[in-house]
Amino acid sequence: MSELYRSVLFMPGSNPRVIEKARTLDADVIVFDLEDATAPEAKVEARDLVCKALKEGGFGRSKLVVRVNGLTTKWWMDDMAVICAARPEAIIVPKISSEQDVLTATSAMVHEGGDGIALWAMLETPLAFLNAGQIAAADPRLQCLLIGTNDLVKDLRAKHVADRSSVMTALGTGIMAARAYDLIAIDGVYNDFKDHTGLEKHAVQARDMGYDGKSLIHPSQIEIANAVFSPSEDEISEARALIEAFNDAKRQQKGVATFQGKMIEELHVTEAERVLEIAYTLGKG
Repeated sequence: MSELYRSVLFMPGSNPRVIEKARTLDADVIVFDLEDATAPEAKVEARDLVCKALKEGGFGRSKLVVRVNGLTTKWWMDDMAVICAARPEAIIVPKISSEQDVLTATSAMVHEGGDGIALWAMLETPLAFLNAGQIAAADPRLQCLLIGTNDLVKDLRAKHVADRSSVMTALGTGIMAARAYDLIAIDGVYNDFKDHTGLEKHAVQARDMGYDGKSLIHPSQIEIANAVFSPSEDEISEARALIEAFNDAKRQQKGVATFQGKMIEELHVTEAERVLEIAYTLGKG
């Protein structure tokens, strides 16, 4: 059964009402945020609220992940100590820019008893994308790369544009690094949570590039992300038919297998099998 990472919803860890709301949502991943979404004066209280929520559970099928504060802040070491004890599925460390940053984070996780907790790294600086391959290969505990386009646009002195041409090099680099080292790849956020059309366009773009899902900032975005990153009924039917055509050609010992007028190979079967695995996870198999 395939793991799903279609919708990765960031929620402030400092708001008890929001945490309670998270128990009713259909996001594949809930991220309790101790970094950007939590004011400096609320960080210690937020840490305690998040730990309490993790221990109480009740979030349905959603994977529970925590974004701690960055490695250059005064909070990150205490974050690691407290959050590792609460046992989320993963810890996100923001502004990872080098192999050494990964090793610093995983070393702290091990020191705090975080064996079995995965590391997710946010790539959101120019240096991060220059070092993306080294970051992706740095430690087997690293499970996922998340793209942070807001900070990247700021650091590049670029602009947010509709087709994301200003960050396309980074998006391409991120997915290549993730796939080269068999990591999950999550696209960045879409800031205007009321613009569902724009969100869908960015999600489709990310899906077509190979990303597994999208970072979200509002519950209203979940349904769109889940839909875009799920195979349609037509895609599921086509995947079944392609596999059958390939297997039929093998049974008949044909030198070439064709489907819908095109040659198909093992690589096409592998992709079709991935589609069916996701469909099975979603109960459509």
